[in-house]
Amino acid sequence: MKIVDLRSDTVTKPTPEMRRAMAEAEVGDDVFGEDPTVNRLQEMAAERLDKEACLLVASGTMGNLVSLLTHCGRGDEVILGDNAHTYNYEQGGIAALGGIHPRVVPNLPDGTMNLDDIEAAIRPENIHFPRTRLIAVENTHNRMGGVVLTPGYMASLGDLARRHGLRIHLDGARIFNASVALGVPAADLARDADSVMFCLSKGLSAPVGSLVCGSADFIAEATRARKVVGGGMRQAGIIAAAGIVALNSMVDRLAEDHANARFLAEGLAEFPGVAIDLGSVQTDIVIFALHRPDMTPQQLAEIMAERGVLFLPIGGDRMRMVTHYGIEREDIAYALEQIRQVLA
Repeated sequence: MKIVDLRSDTVTKPTPEMRRAMAEAEVGDDVFGEDPTVNRLQEMAAERLDKEACLLVASGTMGNLVSLLTHCGRGDEVILGDNAHTYNYEQGGIAALGGIHPRVVPNLPDGTMNLDDIEAAIRPENIHFPRTRLIAVENTHNRMGGVVLTPGYMASLGDLARRHGLRIHLDGARIFNASVALGVPAADLARDADSVMFCLSKGLSAPVGSLVCGSADFIAEATRARKVVGGGMRQAGIIAAAGIVALNSMVDRLAEDHANARFLAEGLAEFPGVAIDLGSVQTDIVIFALHRPDMTPQQLAEIMAERGVLFLPIGGDRMRMVTHYGIEREDIAYALEQIRQVLA
């Protein structure tokens, strides 16, 4: 049976070039800072994001956790969106492991948080309150449909943060999708952030790994945080080699994923009982709702899985599909035909 796996861009397989690079990688002990391939990847990523330094971590969740542990002490507060990945899908790690208090404000449909809402959430100096230390944002924004935050918004957020002496962390798990969609360098999107995390293992197709970029002092402290959460790796050049290939050869092809997502979304919009905001389909994520008295999203997902089309219900009446390396235009056409038959 043909399988079209649209559950996430995390299901990508490494390219043949990545497999060769991993097999041939020059390695050393990264905890001692002696893995030349890791060092090269970190230098490449820092340059790409126009930051002083960079740190390889095992995952995006670890990257966000390490960043927030570095920015905040126990009892400090971070402002973040109510639909943020860090708030919803990282097991409350910032509170459980860091004692960091999350203060949430609403995410708008475009993935931003209203600047007035952010400013109103900043705590005044008062013995009763936690101290606000950090603002965390997400680009692209997963739960809002892969929408992008613009350099203009980030600049305004940076102005606000500087006025109040706050730092900014950017969960840029899919920042290169945002970069390609907007036609601007990723560094433009990260310029006003004090730290930025991005994933190698999503649209960039590497098998594992994420990177945290920031100032040299920040990365020095983040390296300590990585160690304490068990993220110190040894001959990690085997991982880093695939990341180097990802940065060199997999960024520009993200435009293909975006085009396939648009094709998918426009096809879904024609089906009875499907509601979708085509304006929110800006990158590789397609979120749509099912309004059918005879079928729930979970039931539709189960029926489609039997036909080889995999995707995820994400709560309420909403579902998510994600295009990625390994999914071609004919795969999207196949998925749409299978869904059409079920919903007819």
